[in-house]
Amino acid sequence: MIVPREVQTSAAVAEHYDELDPFYREIWGEHVHHGLWASGEETPDQAVEALLARLAGKLNLHPGQHICDVGCGYGATAEWLARHYDVRVTGVTISSAQLRQAQARSAASPLLHFSQQDWLENTFENETFDHVIAIESSEHMPDKQRFFDEAFRTIRPGGRFAVCAWLARNDARPWEERYLLEPICREGRLPGMGSEAEYRAWASKAGFVVEGVEDLSNKVRRTWALCTGRVARKLLTHPQYRRYLLNARAKNRVFALSVPRIWMAYLTGSMRYGVLTAHKPG
Repeated sequence: MIVPREVQTSAAVAEHYDELDPFYREIWGEHVHHGLWASGEETPDQAVEALLARLAGKLNLHPGQHICDVGCGYGATAEWLARHYDVRVTGVTISSAQLRQAQARSAASPLLHFSQQDWLENTFENETFDHVIAIESSEHMPDKQRFFDEAFRTIRPGGRFAVCAWLARNDARPWEERYLLEPICREGRLPGMGSEAEYRAWASKAGFVVEGVEDLSNKVRRTWALCTGRVARKLLTHPQYRRYLLNARAKNRVFALSVPRIWMAYLTGSMRYGVLTAHKPG
């Protein structure tokens, strides 16, 4: 696993998302995750929903089921699942800024519920959920094995676990780790970035039966070309972006460097994007 030179705590992750909240919403939008370009003709909004549809298709969803969205962000993914599949969704986030946005969605739908808590210290009972999803949140977990263990504990027998994750290349070369992967972890507040092999091992150790890992790297990397362009345009046209980058007290301004760095990591194959699907025997 790629581990940053500086320890990244859950508190640092929460601070990252709270401090960068307006920038995330402007640059990434309400879903705060990659888009999937299957044909290459999709708009960014269509690509984001295409990724959700790909994930949902792996879960065998039925009306009335209870889903947990680990690291739910602004609640847009939960809202999309509830609207398209008539499922109940409980979302958890450690960001107070994200929770405020998510709660505005739950106020309009009885199918949605959101709380601010650390997944590694969650308060859910055993076998609470029919399925659990985690879209680009496992990277922020300091203890990856416990991340999987808690999913296994809270999923009912026969339920599925689907994880969209940023992955390091198996056996990453020293230059990839030094110039791309370690800085991405440090700048993005990732306590560690695992490989596909490690994700499979963590899931299996937790008790899951791993069904597979789909590599979507080539179909999602356009996300970062778009984000790089958006950041560049914002710097040229919005003074608040320039003021933020020049503010020495802004602890997370360094993340601006990771936007083009992540794009380069995808182009070189140093970083991969995988969707792991597993189920709990029962």
